[in-house]
Amino acid sequence: MKIFLDTIGCRLNQAEIESMALQFRAAGHEIAASAEGADLAVVNTCAVTTDAAADSRRKIRHLANTGVEEIVATGCWTTLQPEQAAALPHVRRVIPNSHKDTLVAETLELPPSTIQPFDLEPIVRAPLPGLHHRTRAFIKVQDGCDNHCTFCITTVARGESRSRPLAEVLRDIQPALLGGTKEIVLTGVHLGSWGQDLGFHLRDLVAAILHETDVPRLRLSSLEPWDLDEEFFSLWADPRLQPHLHLPLQSGCDSTLRRMARKTNTTSFRELVAAARRLIPDVAVTTDLIAGFPGETADEFAATLDFVREMEFAGGHVFTYSPRPGTGAARLGGQVRPEVRKERNHILRTVLNEAETSFRQRFLGRTLPVLWESVSELGEWGWQMEGLTGNYLRVSAAASSPRWNEVDAVELTEVHAGGMKGVIHF
Repeated sequence: MKIFLDTIGCRLNQAEIESMALQFRAAGHEIAASAEGADLAVVNTCAVTTDAAADSRRKIRHLANTGVEEIVATGCWTTLQPEQAAALPHVRRVIPNSHKDTLVAETLELPPSTIQPFDLEPIVRAPLPGLHHRTRAFIKVQDGCDNHCTFCITTVARGESRSRPLAEVLRDIQPALLGGTKEIVLTGVHLGSWGQDLGFHLRDLVAAILHETDVPRLRLSSLEPWDLDEEFFSLWADPRLQPHLHLPLQSGCDSTLRRMARKTNTTSFRELVAAARRLIPDVAVTTDLIAGFPGETADEFAATLDFVREMEFAGGHVFTYSPRPGTGAARLGGQVRPEVRKERNHILRTVLNEAETSFRQRFLGRTLPVLWESVSELGEWGWQMEGLTGNYLRVSAAASSPRWNEVDAVELTEVHAGGMKGVIHF
């Protein structure tokens, strides 16, 4: 059977889709590069914003229009709106997040033990074909969240925080490395909480992976700032741990942070970023921001703007606040008018873009290792390569032969809107 897998939203969703692919292959099925001709499609949906929920519905309808007769819907949006998901065309099964780990077994109507890919010899984790053909393997190490940020629907959709045991994580990494993966990305809803229910800390997991595997590059996805300290940054003494920290700030105003129920403030965030920059050479610190949170006054927004400028982030994402039913923020007074939210989003994006350009300029003339993630032919001129440095600079360069999934030393020669250009040093 040909099975098409698709996902919307976060890296955790991507990690789950990759795990499903491994299980479907272990059961003897083929992962299709596109929906055309697929017998079955699985869609891992998202509900973090109203746009993400709408994208999830559109994705399912598109698959039905493409001709896929059997669609399995799972993920955060389907967990929150199972009846709406079931009513969409060609959706034959709706599987909530709580049953996602057994989705493949339920879909194939097999006992879970018959499709475990690690019973005998590890099966190579081949990259997903088509649009999801990646050099990086996303490894789910944690799920759920015990925080109660008032804007976040994910806690409702994902449930309480729970860690995957260390042995399971290590076992999942091995087939990715056997498949030629050059970079492992650890991901979770609240990644920094890994181990709290097991008597460990995330630093123990990272140290074990670096000690017990030969992973060439290890990267961490989003980390809440209150989970980290200076001791954690000592892990970057191992150069395989990539110098990029994504630390969601959400607001640069302490009163807004309190309404968000964030467990941080501008003083502690400032000190944490300073420690990271002191201890991790060339580190890129990126962030998330919410524009127009309920009750945000003009003065509070100005405070956020000043703090974002002060932090000199290497980039980030700005989300226009959208009320999510079931969250505390949806019940707050002082909802900001939509046109004001949109304007504040634009201003924050402009500031982040300026900071990102400034960060890139610091590396002009430097030579950094780049992992090539995409390749396109330039005719007689050779091949156009695109990839990422360890500190998440997107780089393009020309090569005489395709070098997908290879790491090259690249001299960075130019800054442009999409990243940087460079010259490969062979």
